[in-house]
Amino acid sequence: MADTQPLRPTTGSTIAGVRRKIASLRLSAMAVVCLTILFLFILLALFSSQFAPYDPVFPDLRARLVPPAWSDRGTMKHILGTDQLGRDMLSRLIYGSRIALLVGFLGVIVAAFIGTVVGLIAGFAGGKLDAVLMAFVNTLLAVPNTLLYLTVLAVFGQSLTLLIIIIGCINWTTFARVVRGEVLSVKRREFIEASRAIGQLPAITMVRHVLPNVIGPIIVIATMNVAMLIILEATLSFLGFGVQPPTVTWGRMLADGRNYVATAWWLAAFPGLTITLLTLSLIFLGDWLRDRLDPRNDA
Repeated sequence: MADTQPLRPTTGSTIAGVRRKIASLRLSAMAVVCLTILFLFILLALFSSQFAPYDPVFPDLRARLVPPAWSDRGTMKHILGTDQLGRDMLSRLIYGSRIALLVGFLGVIVAAFIGTVVGLIAGFAGGKLDAVLMAFVNTLLAVPNTLLYLTVLAVFGQSLTLLIIIIGCINWTTFARVVRGEVLSVKRREFIEASRAIGQLPAITMVRHVLPNVIGPIIVIATMNVAMLIILEATLSFLGFGVQPPTVTWGRMLADGRNYVATAWWLAAFPGLTITLLTLSLIFLGDWLRDRLDPRNDA
């Protein structure tokens, strides 16, 4: 009688396969530009005190509404000009990157964790548990997110920590739906059946064999969601429900500059351009990652 070997999951389901996939990514020119811009913003956020030429909250009414350096009344002391209180615009933009990236990245981490756990459980378990979890997800999706943010922040206050937690706890539904869809496809593969045949616990199967196969879509969604959350934080700060002064935020700078559009255009233009540059870089980077991590492009 021939020897029989116990069924084992294929090595393609391990994390090593995901690492090989990520390592094989070929950078396009657009990806290089986007990564460079993102790296520069992260560098500015980490070392704001070293890069900023002035204190971003210290007013100097003698230098009130100085235009950018290339204007007729501009000066190289304030390259991007000053605001209505004489505060240096370049310094405020640099310090504002801290809040934008902190809310964007930490909010996505919270949302991705919750959404991935819910999506894995719903897709792998199926049946009534899947129906209940997806009904809850659909209920949350039916409620406008902005209304939820404003309601919770109005009740509990506008601290930075609370803002990140709220954003993460409301924004996880997209992750849950996408992960569930991917799990429904992955769990029918042979290596999942082999894992069940050898008696592995469902939790171990999900972590070791299912999760590595759905990590690609999670990375893509996370990258694009960082851009969305940066815009969301700016929107909430613009409306007065975000991080409160004296902390510098790009949304608050936009709100302060809207009353000076006709006389001091740079107050609103530079924060708007900064938000646009960072978010577009993240969106294009996410689009590139989606194309590169799509297994259909391997052919």
